[in-house]
Amino acid sequence: VQLQASGGGLVQAGGSLRLSCAAAARTVRSSVMGWFRQAPGKEQEFVAAITWTGGIIAYADSVKGRFTISRDNAKNTLYLQMNSLKPEDTAVYYCAVVHFGAGRWVGDYWGQGTQVTVSS
Repeated sequence: VQLQASGGGLVQAGGSLRLSCAAAARTVRSSVMGWFRQAPGKEQEFVAAITWTGGIIAYADSVKGRFTISRDNAKNTLYLQMNSLKPEDTAVYYCAVVHFGAGRWVGDYWGQGTQVTVSS
């Protein structure tokens, strides 16, 4: 499984970043994909998920209205557009192949993370 996240960086509060996750075609074909994040000293947190067709999209309450998940299946790439960033969005962001089970989103295969730092 190959997932390569990129696009992280340092941004001021209120700014925007766009994360990308490039994947091998066999990895993403028909897969539900998602983003998680983990801040220092905190548990990993679900951020967003999207089905293969984009027909079903889910967001954590903490990012609704600010983040947008999308995917380009022709390019085998997952995106996360992050607007109105807050210092509390600071974390390492991970893309993953995911599924929903036992009432929560679960990552099955993971890429390496990309650091997002939001300064106040």
